[in-house]
Amino acid sequence: MAGVQARVESALERLLPASDVMPVRLHAAMRYAVLGGGKRVRPLLAFAAGEAGGYAPAADAARLDVVACALECMHAYSLVHDDMPCMDDDVLRRGRPTVHVEYDEATALLVGDSLQSLAFRLLADHRLADDVGTQLEMVNILAHASGSRGMAGGQAIDLASVGKALSLPELEMMHIHKTGALIRAAVALGARCGRARSAEELKHLDHYAKCVGLAFQVVDDVLDREVPTATLGKTAGKDAAQGKPTYVRVVGLARAKEMARELQAEAALALSRIAGSTRRLRELAEFIVLRRF
Repeated sequence: MAGVQARVESALERLLPASDVMPVRLHAAMRYAVLGGGKRVRPLLAFAAGEAGGYAPAADAARLDVVACALECMHAYSLVHDDMPCMDDDVLRRGRPTVHVEYDEATALLVGDSLQSLAFRLLADHRLADDVGTQLEMVNILAHASGSRGMAGGQAIDLASVGKALSLPELEMMHIHKTGALIRAAVALGARCGRARSAEELKHLDHYAKCVGLAFQVVDDVLDREVPTATLGKTAGKDAAQGKPTYVRVVGLARAKEMARELQAEAALALSRIAGSTRRLRELAEFIVLRRF
């Protein structure tokens, strides 16, 4: 994990616009939003999926660098916008002031816009697959995962659900989009940087990612209840205070923890049906479920 995280941090340093390039305030804010924080879960999943596909370390790892950076730019954009006053109105992210607090709301809005654009530019500017059709598919995967049928749509459902009592299927549907879509994209994009995989293998990989994405959100909700702000790096208990539906609120703390373990087991079962080394993917599922912050 440490090796991939350091590699991705270095790639982000290189691929983000320099802070002394005009417009300097916007570029400095983009770097503030992306660099020096986060667990880099999506890049880790992309690299692990690439490893499961048997990628050639030199050429395909360079492809995975670009994919990882595109994913982190898209993820960081979503966090910047999510924290703004018109959304969740939060002042703390990754243990630091949120972008709209450190800079201003207009800059935060433009940071998100620019990071989303940069994510697609990275996928377009670099050779990431052995054939054009696969690379176009990769662009489409990220677009679908981040748009109204994915992450943005999930956020819209989340905002519309404040103060409402959702059923468990409704809550899962929201998070399949809001949190899970980009996690599924990370696995899908990473898998396409290695050898060509069968449709059946890609289906099992996607099911693994779906389970991991839901588990990630379940554990987030548990941590939001159990871990203090100083450790969590963001405002603890804020979702509950705002009346947002969470897994802990819908099924209770004990059952939420059971669900996370069940999802981990289901993810492992999906990996058992895939040829190649899936060790890192298994370990990441375990890390996501057992993490404490």
